[in-house]
Amino acid sequence: MSKPPFRADHVGSFLRPKVLLEAREAYRSGRIDADALRIVEDAAIRDVVKFQEDLGLQGITDGEFRRTYFHTDFLLQLDGVEEAGGSQVKFHQHGGKELEYAPPVMKITGKIAHARDIQRRDFEFLASCTTRTPKVTIPSPTMLHFRGGRDAIDAAAYPDLEDFYADLAAAYRAEIASLAEAGCRYLQLDDTNLAYLCDDTQRANARVRGMDPDALPRLYADIINQSIRDRPDDMVVCVHLCRGNFRSSWAAEGGYEPVAEVLFNALDVDGYFLEYDDPRSGDFAPLRHVPTGKTVVLGLVTTKLAELESEDDVRRRIDEAAQFMPLDQIALSPQCGFSSTVHGNDIAVEQQAAKLRLVIDVARSVWGDIA
Repeated sequence: MSKPPFRADHVGSFLRPKVLLEAREAYRSGRIDADALRIVEDAAIRDVVKFQEDLGLQGITDGEFRRTYFHTDFLLQLDGVEEAGGSQVKFHQHGGKELEYAPPVMKITGKIAHARDIQRRDFEFLASCTTRTPKVTIPSPTMLHFRGGRDAIDAAAYPDLEDFYADLAAAYRAEIASLAEAGCRYLQLDDTNLAYLCDDTQRANARVRGMDPDALPRLYADIINQSIRDRPDDMVVCVHLCRGNFRSSWAAEGGYEPVAEVLFNALDVDGYFLEYDDPRSGDFAPLRHVPTGKTVVLGLVTTKLAELESEDDVRRRIDEAAQFMPLDQIALSPQCGFSSTVHGNDIAVEQQAAKLRLVIDVARSVWGDIA
């Protein structure tokens, strides 16, 4: 079996079963405790692992079934991080509708430190459930900077932002070392910020927060590189770029050109999960910057709409991408996770499975294998 990312892969999150949603609500309301919730999560994770294996997937996640948000559950376990309300964002939906939503913003109130293992216990459970390659997904360290900027970082704790960047990277290195010791060899960093920097409105908002959107890609590449620099040689690290995915809607749009050169050449990762499910993601020309040895996982199958893409259309778009980079450096996946589409959308479990099967079928037809 080849190493990840695999020819047919996926971002990581899946639609949460009703029993899990009910258990999480019972936990929030105080009707069950954390141990009881974990029992339900464990059972749901065993089921979603079997679901992935039965489809034939090689990279296996826990569906992110233990999370409320893709980033806060992780980041709030670092010392010095607190949640400080939301930052109002206008999400867009197919058909021209808009949705107002305020994603949580993290505030730095003290020195950043890795006080405890965050994902290790969850990884060890996942690894016990599968004989294939378990993947851990965690938020990119940049999530503690972009949404709040300097104003969200306590000046008494960090009068010099260089010290903040250094502590943040050190905390991530400690977590990655813990995961590596437990056997993790496939890690994904979920980063909305690099994709947001492709959007004119988001770039303008960054300027309002006192940041230079032209300088941020290189800063973020450096933070990520410092965070992963001590990973084992056999640990594959990928980054997933997302323009927002909440209730089948998105917050940003625009092609990858503004960040492409830094993204593909300055960022020391092995692969990229890129959204390419509709015109808002731009064309494939930025892929000309991808160097030899890195894999781009094209998210050509949408998770926002139930309608199933045709195999011919997906294959045609792979051929278009291959005009800008070698076909043997390309892989395929759904464009984002499924879990954030669990409310107010048309996706059901059956469509989720159909889209994953499509990805697998196309990968086999193009490359002959999905591993």
